[in-house]
Amino acid sequence: MMELDLQGNIEQFTLPEIFQLIASSRKSGTLGIQKDESIVMIYFKDGDITYGYGPRQTFHIGSLLREKEIITSEQLAEAIKNQAEAENSKRLGEILINNKTIDRSDLENVITNQIEELLYSLLSWSSGTFKFYENQFPTEEEITVHISVENVILEGLRRADEQNMVKETLPDTKMVYTITASQAGRHRDVNMKADEWNIMALVNGHRTLEEICKLSHLDRNKTLVKLAQLKLAGIITQCEKPKEPKGELDQMVNRLAGLFEDYLTDSSESTIKSRNITSSFLETVD
Repeated sequence: MMELDLQGNIEQFTLPEIFQLIASSRKSGTLGIQKDESIVMIYFKDGDITYGYGPRQTFHIGSLLREKEIITSEQLAEAIKNQAEAENSKRLGEILINNKTIDRSDLENVITNQIEELLYSLLSWSSGTFKFYENQFPTEEEITVHISVENVILEGLRRADEQNMVKETLPDTKMVYTITASQAGRHRDVNMKADEWNIMALVNGHRTLEEICKLSHLDRNKTLVKLAQLKLAGIITQCEKPKEPKGELDQMVNRLAGLFEDYLTDSSESTIKSRNITSSFLETVD
């Protein structure tokens, strides 16, 4: 059985091992994890993760709702104003629900996503300290979730592999990339999914990778993974120096983007057969 004050260094016990130990023992309490100045608290109930927060790792809940277009900037500003008038005695999510701006399921989905992203980032930590406080919770949360430890570990490890690929392939996200021109008149047959087309359409020879991430409809991690895959496939390449945008290239990219929107109805499943379009497009860009 696990001791009530389970604690130690991540170098000795990895976070997946610690999570598994708490889950298999069906323990309830708070796991505190610290690395340098970053402190994260993960709540467990009968072995499942129910909440988590870390000021340096998480985003403001209002910003997340706005980024996912669940609320508008005006609605967020109104809720923040109401919160200030209540002298911060009410949580922002509670105010938005009371104002009927969102419903409870909207908030639960965003909180779940926020906690999952926090957990995935934690699993990449290779140093730090941890301590488990059984049956103790620093805060009383109105909205909690139920997240499987096993699923978190599996997805976190998948992302860790992707992150390593991104770091090795795209070490500097401030660099500018362009679409690779075909060589010696070679025709290239490229089949890409909707997400890959959408990301490639943002690569225009003057945007940095960071700027592309901000414009992408995917989150930053997924966008960088797609960009790394495009580079490894030889479809995009790093510029020697930022290029001035070319009017003809911009028009071509815009035409392609419009074409994609007409044909892509399911971005998670659609695959575009692009033999003719891609070959002529890639041969034109230089």
